[in-house]
Amino acid sequence: MVRMATRVRSHCKINLGLAVGPVRADGFHGLTTIYQTLAAHDFVTVSARAARKTVIRLTADHAGVPRTETGDAERNTAFKMVAGALERVGVTAEVAIDIQKRLPVQGGLGAGSANAVAALLGLERELGLALPQAERLELAAAVGSDVPLFLLGGTVLGLGRGEEVYALPSSPPLACVLALPGVGVSTRLAFAELDKRQGLGMLPGERNTGVSPLRSTIEPSRFGRDDASEAALTLGQTVDKLKELSHVFAAFGIPTGAESGPSGIATSEHLMDRRQFELLRDLAENPLLALVRTGMENDFEEVVFSQHPSLRSTKRELMGTSGDGALYSALSGSGSALFGLYESQAAARAAQHRVQTSGTRAILTETLPRREYWATMFAE
Repeated sequence: MVRMATRVRSHCKINLGLAVGPVRADGFHGLTTIYQTLAAHDFVTVSARAARKTVIRLTADHAGVPRTETGDAERNTAFKMVAGALERVGVTAEVAIDIQKRLPVQGGLGAGSANAVAALLGLERELGLALPQAERLELAAAVGSDVPLFLLGGTVLGLGRGEEVYALPSSPPLACVLALPGVGVSTRLAFAELDKRQGLGMLPGERNTGVSPLRSTIEPSRFGRDDASEAALTLGQTVDKLKELSHVFAAFGIPTGAESGPSGIATSEHLMDRRQFELLRDLAENPLLALVRTGMENDFEEVVFSQHPSLRSTKRELMGTSGDGALYSALSGSGSALFGLYESQAAARAAQHRVQTSGTRAILTETLPRREYWATMFAE
């Protein structure tokens, strides 16, 4: 009997808020973000069998994907993930990975990172083995900052450089529209420009020993005495912003009190202001809606929108008007993809029409809770 290959849905993500902190000692920026997986996906097909020597062949139907044919397959996150997994379990195998792209390459949706996790899951099923989850997460973090989130799925808190992930409570699906502009955004340049605007570079006397591609391009020598004071103030404000966003997310862990509402959430209004009280009430009913109503922002928008003004217009189209508008709309990651979340399919379809009428591709999809994420992972 001939064994069939394993076909895996490789779901993408959006960022519900993204706060960028100062450059750390390792050269990466500190981040606080909420990831949310979506139903929209690529397909990754894996076939594998034990062999005396490991050989990994990677094919794809998109010219922008590193693959064996173009001689740069080793750059592909899926290749790195499979090679790393085989090394960790001490197995040699012949592996074929095929990626069918439905999502944009480098669009801020984590599609390449999701491909890596899909390839790992396909490999494990093909060879009848599985890495412990702790090792999976460790390997994923080594491959890329937003790879680990796809080992959790659903709504995920991301800290550190984005690789430190924590599962948050899932919510019922929300209609979502992805706007996919035909412009490219360089994450490296977006970070560098954000550093210049917010003073997130290193201060005089600090050393940056990291070799991260996200490393700040601002050198210590560019700061004069007054500039250093201003930069220090900006750094402090940014750290406060990160803490504030983290505290909002920490509301998920509020313990049960003597006076509590749904799900044990404390409801004594004298303990918090009215806005916080309403936020926690929403949290009990729908955690995802509660999050988007906090007024979260993506720090990259001010930079990316100034570089690509058309993206600001696309966000306005996603937002719409108060009658049929989005609950929340933002750039995902550093872009160029944008998204809108809606209370109804009708409102989402209207937004999709507005975006497409302006000449931008738009996909109608929905948020994907953790249970559904794993239940639909393997395609039959």
